[in-house]
Amino acid sequence: QVQLVESGGGSVQPGGSLRLSCVASGSFDSAFVMAWYRQAPGKQREYVALITGGGGTNYADSVKGRFTISRDNAKNTMYLQINSLRPEDTAVYYCQCRGRQRNYWGQGTQVTVSS
Repeated sequence: QVQLVESGGGSVQPGGSLRLSCVASGSFDSAFVMAWYRQAPGKQREYVALITGGGGTNYADSVKGRFTISRDNAKNTMYLQINSLRPEDTAVYYCQCRGRQRNYWGQGTQVTVSS
């Protein structure tokens, strides 16, 4: 089992920035692909970005140029730097770990963008 705990969410004004963190524990392997997803009110959960164990990254088109995913394998931690926040970025952001046999999810952290 892998446990994931997100943090760093909050309420910010449009144009602001946040840095989300996801700490993994348990049977975590730094080679596992990790990803961020988000779910806005009344909408389905959507993919945001992923990062491989070696640091390769991929982003959803909607966040390219504003979001940066990274990880520190020594700390079993993944990050999501979010810049130029927009009201449409308001959502619960979830961390995902793609394990050997299944995917694991964190409990989510709320990001609210409002003036």
